[in-house]
Amino acid sequence: MSKSSRLIPRRVFLAGVTSLTGTVAIAQNVGSSSNLEQEKVVSGVSRRNISSFRMLDWRPYFKSLRNGAILSDISSRTIHFWSEDESIYKLYPTSVPITDDLTRKGRTEVVQKVVGPSWRPTPEMLIRNPEWPEFIGPGPENPLGSHALYLSWTYYRIHGTHDTRKIGRKSSNGCIGLYNEQIAELFNLTKLGTQVLII
Repeated sequence: MSKSSRLIPRRVFLAGVTSLTGTVAIAQNVGSSSNLEQEKVVSGVSRRNISSFRMLDWRPYFKSLRNGAILSDISSRTIHFWSEDESIYKLYPTSVPITDDLTRKGRTEVVQKVVGPSWRPTPEMLIRNPEWPEFIGPGPENPLGSHALYLSWTYYRIHGTHDTRKIGRKSSNGCIGLYNEQIAELFNLTKLGTQVLII
């Protein structure tokens, strides 16, 4: 065996060890990050389905916390919740609308809460996707997941999803989606009349 042929496996081995060491360091940094920034670049590829977490104060967005408050931030793909007495603050990653024209921003409120919601696509959705069914009952195929908070705007919901790949992405037709476990928690924290602001 020549000297050069012995060096190739050694170089491959050293490159592999270096790569593994870097991966471990990245994993440790993600787990210990104090500012909860989860948008990381790993091996030059941005993880686009991870939300950017940053705690916020409610005061720039709401006059009071009467009935509690939900802030949905489209750009950071997060939901913030504050209880009326300020004893509870929650921050969740979300899915957001695919395009700006499907995004409605402004103030609304929770007007209905449903466990095991049914789903009907809007007329506009059926025009864009004529192959879609006109109705899906509760269950694992339902796009609204396990729980839904209906807003005062027609067709707009904050709801769960059974497709966890959607969270942290532009993947909805206008609604805000959460992991089923997290919408269940938010569902229990909110009440009719909870303020909602989508920015």
